[in-house]
Amino acid sequence: MIIAVIADPKPQTDTASNKNESGTKVETAAVKTETPESNKVDDKEKAEQEAKEAAEKKAQEEQKAKEEAEAKAKADAEAKAKAEAEAKKAKEDAVPREYKSALKKAEQYAETMSMSKAGIYDQLTSAYGENFPKEAAKYAIDHIQFDWKENALKKAKSYAEQMNMSDSAIYEQLISEYGEKFTKEEAKYAIDNLK
Repeated sequence: MIIAVIADPKPQTDTASNKNESGTKVETAAVKTETPESNKVDDKEKAEQEAKEAAEKKAQEEQKAKEEAEAKAKADAEAKAKAEAEAKKAKEDAVPREYKSALKKAEQYAETMSMSKAGIYDQLTSAYGENFPKEAAKYAIDHIQFDWKENALKKAKSYAEQMNMSDSAIYEQLISEYGEKFTKEEAKYAIDNLK
């Protein structure tokens, strides 16, 4: 007698059907076993993910550190500026009133009359001028901020336009002890830029 075995044409699935004693169909899940290659792939992906997260965390920490450093630098700069302003104010408060007045007067002469530094000093100390003490006038000259070359040029233009003077005569008038008392450098700048 020959017994034929016929293969089941259905593909195997992950579930197996069995009947229990009562005849009820029970499905049981087949346990998949992973191959060593799939373990390697999962480990590689996990390592890449961990590296990515570590890089992101490091970048966030660096950004936070940078922001904190910038905030500290800004706070330090503000504190320094405030301290300097307070020191400047304290220094200005310690300056005698007459010195401050001499400085303001010097600024007026420089701005409105285009005078030289030496000319302003003489005007401040002159008995026929402002009659400030020499110390007050020196304080004013030491602390005035002005473009003396531009003042020399303005004076040169006024001599050229109003008195039709030559360049050499204007130069001599600008540097003269009895004239404007500009430095030679300031007078040269004026003549070189006179149009």
